Amino acid sequence: MSLMFDDERIMIRDMARKFAEAQLLPHSEAWDRDSHFPVGVIRSAAELGFAGIYVKEEHGGSGLTRTDAALIFEQLSYGDVSTAAFISIHSMSSWMIDTFGSSEQRAAWLPHLTSREQ
Repeated sequence: MSLMFDDERIMIRDMARKFAEAQLLPHSEAWDRDSHFPVGVIRSAAELGFAGIYVKEEHGGSGLTRTDAALIFEQLSYGDVSTAAFISIHSMSSWMIDTFGSSEQRAAWLPHLTSREQ
């Protein structure tokens, strides 16, 4: 089976790779050694839409698919597996609120979660 990606998926993959190369890979070893959690880098990832990958756009997310997410997480893992794992879990948690939460819960939580303001 051959997977052919359209231009949008290639753009998403390449954006994640560039982010990983610039923001994650140069620091990965030191972060692991020093037990550092890169809050600023996580916020930068959120600016690219990575904090709400599966969240519907009308609720502040990227509204992307699981295939898109796989491409993103593969590239982020190239830079730093721990940070990629955190972003993955965070994005899934945001999706759960979007999918199963009430309107009030979405309004209260999703703007902050998808932007990583807090």
